[in-house]
Amino acid sequence: MSSETTEIHHAEHGEGMTRKKIVQIFLVLLGITVVEFIIALWLVPSNIIPLHYANPIYIVLTLFKAFYIVAYFMHLKFEKIGLALAIIVPILFIIGLILVLTNESHYWIDLRK
Repeated sequence: MSSETTEIHHAEHGEGMTRKKIVQIFLVLLGITVVEFIIALWLVPSNIIPLHYANPIYIVLTLFKAFYIVAYFMHLKFEKIGLALAIIVPILFIIGLILVLTNESHYWIDLRK
């Protein structure tokens, strides 16, 4: 690879992560975390939001945070689509497996009762 090609590759790869973009992503992550803390420390204890409604909200907010961390700070957003799919597809299968096993565990727990 020539030095010119290397410089072009580095320019393309680092193009999306400027200081301004890093601060924006940090503020998004901070905002999500603040919302999680408000729910956990104020809304749930005061029974404004029941815990069984708060848990799915936590899961969705955590998935958003995981997306931003993986996409920007682990630079997956700037990779080729093949690499991104090689990581995302197995993760989706793992999430599906966790959901199936959770459902199965509830079945066995209910049998004991």
